[in-house]
This record gives sequence, C-alpha cells and structure tokens, in this order.
Amino acid sequence: MKYRGSPNFSHQQADKVGVLITNLGTPDAPTKAALKPYLKEFLSDPRVVEFPRLLWALILNGIILRFRPKRSAAAYQSVWTDRGSPLMYHTEDQAQALQQTLSKRWGDNIVVDFAMRYGQPAVADAIERMLQQGVRKLLVVPLYPQYSASTTASTFDALAKDFTQRRWLPELRFVAHYHDFPAFINAAKQRIENHWAEHGRADKLIFSYHGIPLRYLKNGDPYHCECHKTSRLIAEQLGLKGDEYLTTFQSRFGREEWLRPYTDETLKSLPNNGVKSVQVFCPGFSADCLETIEEIGEENREYFLQSGGKDYQYISALNAEPEHIDALTQLIEQHLQGWNVSADDAAQRQQHIDALKAQQDKVTEQ
Repeated sequence: MKYRGSPNFSHQQADKVGVLITNLGTPDAPTKAALKPYLKEFLSDPRVVEFPRLLWALILNGIILRFRPKRSAAAYQSVWTDRGSPLMYHTEDQAQALQQTLSKRWGDNIVVDFAMRYGQPAVADAIERMLQQGVRKLLVVPLYPQYSASTTASTFDALAKDFTQRRWLPELRFVAHYHDFPAFINAAKQRIENHWAEHGRADKLIFSYHGIPLRYLKNGDPYHCECHKTSRLIAEQLGLKGDEYLTTFQSRFGREEWLRPYTDETLKSLPNNGVKSVQVFCPGFSADCLETIEEIGEENREYFLQSGGKDYQYISALNAEPEHIDALTQLIEQHLQGWNVSADDAAQRQQHIDALKAQQDKVTEQ
C-alpha cells in the first residue's frame, strides 16, 4: 500500500494546532437527485443502522432509496434558504466565530475548520486542508453534546479510515461528549431565558432529542442517560420543578422500538392532560437543521395544535450565538492544554534535513 503524503509539504513549514468541528451532514441541494447519494452514504453506515449488511443493502437499495429521496427533498425545500442548508451555514458560522475567538489567544498558530460526516465538506478533505497548512496537532470536536455510537463514534471511524492511509499522522485529541460541560449547560439556559424574556413561559418545557433504537441502549450506548442528565442540569439552572419539563425523543425510523417517550406522541397527548401551551428546545442539536426547523418547528406544531393545544413555540438551537461560541471556546481550550506550538520545531527539522543532505552529498563526492 502506498501511503499518502502532503503534495506541497515543506520541512520549513511552521507547525500549527488544528481544531476540526464536525456535524452530521446535509445534501448539496434540496432535490431528489442530491438526496439519493447523501441518504445512501448516511444509511449505509453500519454505525447508524446496526443490521445484517446483506439484508440491509437489499432493503436500502431496493425500497428506501426508491421512495425516501423524493419525500426528503420536499422537506429540505421547506427549510432551504438563500445561504443553502441551515445546518451547513450555521456550522460554517460557528467555525468562523471560533477561528476569530481562538486566534486572539493563539494567533496564527491555530487553524479552525469544519466538516460533515456525510456529504460535503468531507472529513478527509478537511483533514487534508489542515495538514497542508501545517497542522501537526489536531483536536476534533464532533458537535454532538451527548455521545452515541451512531454519531460520535461514526465520526471517529471517518478519522480512522483517513489516517490509515496517511504517512505522517498528526497528534490527535477527540472530544467524545460534553453533555454536562458547565459552559454548555449555561449557554442552553441563557438561550431559553432569552426566549422567555421575549415570549413568556409556557405550561411545559420539552427537551427533545434525536432518538436511537432501544436496543442500542440495551447494548450499552450511554446516549439515553446523557440526554436525561443534560435535561436535568438545564432544568436545575432554570429553577424548574420536575413536573414543569419533559425529556422526549424524536426522528424515529423504521418499525422497531426507539427511545421513549416519543416527541410526537407526547405532543399529541398533552392537550388532553390540560397542557395548552408548550415550548420545545433541542439540547442535542448544536445547530438548527431539518430535524429542528421542519420536524419540531412545523410538523410537531401541527400535532399539538390539532390535538387541542393553544400555543406552541420552538426555541431555536444555540447556532453561533455568543454564549454558544464562548462555551465551545472553553471546551476547546480545556482540551488544548499543553499543546503549545513553536516555529522552532520547523526550524530544527529543517536543520536536521540540511545536515542529512550534507552527509549524503559528502558520501557521493567520495
């Protein structure tokens, strides 16, 4: 096997620290043609769908990819903007804000970039860009506060796959989760309080998280526990009592049982139990996307109102809000401790190369 190097590599290049933030992904356009390859990459990941591979390939290619791209394209069209996919531009805004914030302390020695696990910009391409800029110490921050094998671990798989093909690997640090990181909890609390200050409070606050199959929990995935801890910590910061908030799970797929209670079923049942106004916040989503804007903001709103509810409000994700950027900055700097970089490293490497070349030239002359 031939291992890849960096085409324009120079031993004189100054070493830098890299911070790569990642998110799930998005199609290139809200069309059936763009959705098909995106969904195929996503649903082909064995971390996402833990099912016998041959049988799942038949189901995926023979049934799902024949019908789902058209339905998904219609949903994406409802959230697409002049800037494109919300998840894409919010993540890009986060990366730019982090670059500006971290550069104030690290100067030109730090490089911030972003990638998507599925679709573009790909993880491998982002790594290549960063290595070309001299990144020799790399911190990867998947923007999933709560760990799950289907999200966080899948991101690590993409890194590992790329690194197995490279000649020179950077030092690597990887943030597995930050579901209880105090600054993150505070940012969520402030986001909700800001909404309350403008719109008032509802009868019930619902924390809705993306679901996973129940068997993942039974097989040891900590996601369910971390979601509940995040909810509890935010609720404590807000001073909420146990009956003033709920934790639910959305976006289930297929016929098997997923984590309960389901968000849609909960919202349909609440009006009959005397809850006429709700506000929904999604602490597992670092940026607004299809699942928050369309599924929570529109689809579940209809479920609640049609069931007799009177007032439904979605509280937007943290996105690139200053409190969120501050929280991510604190998280990143905690994981960067001890990673100082110096131009002397490159200079010493070059001196070594020059000395080696001089020895070789001397041998050749003899």
